[in-house]
Amino acid sequence: MNASELVDAVASATGTTKAEAKKIIDATFGAIGDAVGKGEEVAVNGFGKFKLKLNVAREGKNPRTGEPLSIPASKGLGFSAAKAVKDKLNG
Repeated sequence: MNASELVDAVASATGTTKAEAKKIIDATFGAIGDAVGKGEEVAVNGFGKFKLKLNVAREGKNPRTGEPLSIPASKGLGFSAAKAVKDKLNG
């Protein structure tokens, strides 16, 4: 499913226009991104938790040449699915 299909699904499920659904989706993901960017954990009951994932600096290898290189520390987005979601995937 791409963003356009998600907008269509939300608009259909909520009885709103596609423009309203897009605003809601954009605001939701924007709020999640802002909160996680501040180091907060965002828990959505029945869906899962979004949290900041810290990747430590490490040594790697260039896949073409095999030369060692330094990979800097970075921040990423972590997600843990709730039991309900896991059950849907495995049920």
